[in-house]
Amino acid sequence: MSCSGSAQAQGQALAATEPVPATAALADSGRLAPLAGTRLAGQGLLRFWGLEVYQASLWVGPGFRPESFASQPFALELEYRRAFKAGAIADRSIQEMRRLGTFSDSQAQRWQRALQAALPDVRPGDRIVGLHRPGLGARFEQGGRLLGEVADPEFARLFFAIWLSPATSEPTLREALLAGVGPG
Repeated sequence: MSCSGSAQAQGQALAATEPVPATAALADSGRLAPLAGTRLAGQGLLRFWGLEVYQASLWVGPGFRPESFASQPFALELEYRRAFKAGAIADRSIQEMRRLGTFSDSQAQRWQRALQAALPDVRPGDRIVGLHRPGLGARFEQGGRLLGEVADPEFARLFFAIWLSPATSEPTLREALLAGVGPG
C-alpha cells in the first residue's frame, strides 16, 4: 500500500498524480463504503514514469479534518494497476514513513515484518483497504476479509501520513484525496 508502491520507485520528481474528476468520484461512490459511516472524499491515480501504479480512494466520516487525521477513523483504498510483492510494498512504505518521522532501526524492522505479514502480493485489479483505527493502529482488508493488523498507533499515524501529511512525497495525490473535504 505504499505511496509509490515499489521499493524501486525512488524519485518523486518522476511520479505524477492525476486527480479523478469529481463527477467520476461521485459516479463511483455507489459502491459500498469500506468503513461504516464514511463517504468518498476523493480519489487520485498515481503514475510513476508514466505507468499507472494505483488508484487511491479516501473514505472519511462527517467532520473529517485533515490536519488531525491521526485522531479520526477513515479508510484508504488502493486499487493496484500493477503487480507488486508484499515485501516491496512494505519496504517502500517504511522508506516513505522515514521521510515523515523518526523511529529506530529495530522499530522499522518490526513494522516492516508486520506490514509484510499483513499484506498480500498484489496483481492488477486487487483492492486493499487500510483502516485507520485511532489509538489502536491499522487494519488491512481485501474484499471485506481481514488480511492483518498492526496494533501500533504510531505506525498507523506514520503509515497513513504517507498519503495525508502535508509533507507527503505526493502532494498532488494528497490534494486529490482530500478534494471533497471542507476547509478545516
